[in-house]
Formats: sequence, structure tokens, C-alpha cells
Amino acid sequence: MGATSAIAHATARLWVQRGAALVLVGRDAVKLQQALQDLQVRAGPQAHLLHAIQADLEDVSRHAALIDEAWQRLGGLDGVLIAHGTLPDQTACDADVSLALAHLHTNGVSVVSLCAHIAQRMKTAQAGTLAVISSVAGDRGRQSNYLYGAAKGLVSLYLQGLRNRLYPHGVHVLTIKPGFVDTPMTAGIGPKGALWATPERVAADIVRAMDRNTDVLYTPGFWRFIMMVVRHIPERVFKRLRL
Repeated sequence: MGATSAIAHATARLWVQRGAALVLVGRDAVKLQQALQDLQVRAGPQAHLLHAIQADLEDVSRHAALIDEAWQRLGGLDGVLIAHGTLPDQTACDADVSLALAHLHTNGVSVVSLCAHIAQRMKTAQAGTLAVISSVAGDRGRQSNYLYGAAKGLVSLYLQGLRNRLYPHGVHVLTIKPGFVDTPMTAGIGPKGALWATPERVAADIVRAMDRNTDVLYTPGFWRFIMMVVRHIPERVFKRLRL
């Protein structure tokens, strides 16, 4: 889900190397077709295992039918990666409530909707891995991006409960918390430095975490320790910081 994002596409490339059958779902038809063609070339004789569905994932009314279609094309889903989202301008959202709510819907509500539909399918099948890209931004609200952080915090907390609910049914839920990743979505943020990772690095971590049934993935791994410090700063101190 969100197959045209840099992280999702890098992850799909790794799965294609393994001979996986994939359904790519994305909103931009041109970019989706480009992604599909790239993967088909890499898949060679296994290109027929790759499919694409154009869909606007913000349209939650279509989610049930979308999951049904993907399920039918592959004869079941043993793994799903949800990777769609936006990076809102906090200042613009502060000035426009409707814009803020739109980004909350994209990054939070639409993700929860997809998870709920997929969870029901996997629970019935008594198997599967649901991996969802959240963010380190969801660990604590900061003035520079608290709207984005709030949506990702919603996703992370929802996944925590979903993991607890689905564990007895053989379904694994992975929460992915990247730090700074050098993608088109973050092109306006700079300069890039030592804390930044490539989509390929994050993709490798995602595939490994899904293989190992990891519960929460901070990627790169050093973000686990950075956010541990951030979370433990007393609020009376934290509210005075410019972060």
C-alpha cells in the first residue's frame, strides 16, 4: 500500500529478488506503472507474479473492496506493507484547520482503516504479517511537526493494541519507526547529515524485521536510543526547547 513511495519500492525490489508475488497499490497511475515495469524487469521470468491496482488510499470507503481484490489476485496475503502518507507543513496546518484535518486523515485515519480490514482477513486465515510505517515523530510531540507526530502516534498506539489482539491468532503486527530518510517526501528538509538514511537501508531493515517477527522497528537502529532520551526529558524542560 503506497507502492510508489521510495521506501515501499525499495522494499518491493528486495521481495522480487526472492521471487515474491506482489500487488502494488498506489494513487498516481503513471508512477505506479513505472514502479511495476521496474519490478517486472527485475523479476524476469517471474514478472507475471506482479500486479498493480490504482487506488486513492484516502478513500476509506473503497478499502474493503481493495483488500478483497488484492487477496483474490494473489490467492491470499501473507504479508502487507502500508507505506503511504504525507509530510505536512506544520505552520500551514496551524493556519488552516481543514488542511490539518486532511493530513490527519491521510496519515492516521486512512492507515487505521486499512489495518482494520487487513486484520480481519488475516485473523480469519490465522496467519500473516502486517507491517506499517509509523515514525519516530510519533514518540513525542514537537512544535515543528506535532500534527504529523500526532497522526503517527495514533498509528503506533493502534498497532500496539492490534498486535496484542492478533497475537493469539498467529498474526504478526510490525510497527516501523524510521528517522530521517532521504526520499522525495523529505526533499525540502536539509541539510542531510549523519542521522539520515537511504530508502534502501530502511527497506533492508523492514524485510529483516518481518522475517524475524520483530514487534517495533526503529530504523536505523540508533533512533531507538535517541528517542529513549527524547521521551525521558521532563515536560517542564521539554516545553521550553525548540525542536
